Amino acid sequence: MKKISIKRKSALLSVLIIVMIAFQAEAQNEAFEFEFGEEDTLENLISGKSGEASTIKWINVNTVKEGWTVGADGVLVNLGHPIGVVRSEKQYENFILHVEWRHMEAGGNSGIFAWSGADPKGNSPLPDGVEIQMLELDWVNINAKDGVQQPIAYVHGEVWGVGGVVTLPDNPRGERSKSVENRCKGKGEWNTYDVVCVDGVIKLSVNGKFVNGISKSTQKKGYFCLESEGAEIHFRNLKVIELPPGVTTAEQIAPLLNK
Repeated sequence: MKKISIKRKSALLSVLIIVMIAFQAEAQNEAFEFEFGEEDTLENLISGKSGEASTIKWINVNTVKEGWTVGADGVLVNLGHPIGVVRSEKQYENFILHVEWRHMEAGGNSGIFAWSGADPKGNSPLPDGVEIQMLELDWVNINAKDGVQQPIAYVHGEVWGVGGVVTLPDNPRGERSKSVENRCKGKGEWNTYDVVCVDGVIKLSVNGKFVNGISKSTQKKGYFCLESEGAEIHFRNLKVIELPPGVTTAEQIAPLLNK
């Protein structure tokens, strides 16, 4: 049997890697959507209108269909790979967001983007907007710097502008805003976020207590994005209550995307 030279093996391996990368890139660009969570308006709730809530549709931006599954129990499971996002079908300006989440891996990383353009630029797989962080408690141990554990407040509920969106932090850690109290539960346990977003201001409640926020966001109308960032995470009971709009200029609104 004729032996394949090391040089030829290397060339074949390179071709295989290129094919795999191209296949993954094509998969990440595949068109798919799913329904999860519901939205309603404050007006409907006040007037007592029942049955007016509608399901939220999510559209792929740069992930894969196999990474998102809505179970019969209504729980959305994201496997964390590849890194990227799915986005809401429509944009939102002023609203109250309720969502429950749990990480299934130690040190898991994820989050939700509010007021996002849902259109990653350059080499970043993540879009602009205001990120509402979801990190599992063990993240501080796994990511210790020079043997020094980072403050526990980093692991949950940080809020900050990304991708060119600028915000003013309530509790500064550089440009980010960190929670003033750790109320996060660890791997396998459900956490509750209630997020009030009005006119460029965000206030975040973690498990029943407001602990963080930002203000003066330079972008204050856009899409929601659910983040896939390397670890399995579950979401449930996502509900959006739309509030009356404010005075928002064209420069403060993310560009509309097709569909």
